[in-house]
Amino acid sequence: MLDLPRSARLAAWGTGVLTGAAGLDAAVAAVVRDDEPHAVRWAEGAPDAPGPDPADVRGLLGALTAAGCGPLLLALPVPGDPRGLPGPAAVNAAALEAGECVVAEPPGARGRWALVPEVTEFGSVWEPGAFVTWSVLGAAPRRAPESSSVAEAEAELRGALATATRALAALDVARWREDAADRIAAVRDGGLARDALPPGTAPRAARVLQTAARVLAIVELAAEDDGAAVTSFEATSRAQALREVAQVARRAVVAAVNAHAEPVRA
Repeated sequence: MLDLPRSARLAAWGTGVLTGAAGLDAAVAAVVRDDEPHAVRWAEGAPDAPGPDPADVRGLLGALTAAGCGPLLLALPVPGDPRGLPGPAAVNAAALEAGECVVAEPPGARGRWALVPEVTEFGSVWEPGAFVTWSVLGAAPRRAPESSSVAEAEAELRGALATATRALAALDVARWREDAADRIAAVRDGGLARDALPPGTAPRAARVLQTAARVLAIVELAAEDDGAAVTSFEATSRAQALREVAQVARRAVVAAVNAHAEPVRA
């Protein structure tokens, strides 16, 4: 089963709750999935919550609703590709370390919130688990840069998927790791979970998210091994190609999740 980053799930389902397209119970279940119940930590300096600071995802979505927030914005920044960072510097550092964040913007002059997850994983490949704490930080008073359109992202993904598929075909880890063959098959044939996206998600956005999730899963698997690379130059070139492919996939996820401002035709 393919999956999306936790911030993508929170942004997509949180927007569904804020716009009335999704129910609160379904949203909480879709964001938390198989993790332990997510905690929420309201950091000093963040704009005040309307009411008591929430302690979990249900309370967080309730606070965002009570504050009158519009659609949530996703960012998936990494070093070398920091687009979407909400500012200021301390928040950017936290978002870069996590590789993801969600920005919520109440109306008026309340200030924006940056929601950054801290994930502690435990268990094994077969029985994974995670503790997740969302830090609510004060974001800079400006909107995140606009992402590319879903149509542009879909076009870019075609080339990225071809490159990622070649990398997947080159993997020979199945010869020496018992779990590799099953994982390769799962990445190749898997789809997004039924609850990965909220009701009303545009078909093109859903297609883009599924393809991008597959590309990111391939990159993660391929990065664990040099595959058919023989020389250090080949290994370096392959790693660079995978980084570029992952960058395209992250941009596609952001474009599809942030497309709620303008309906996308299939």
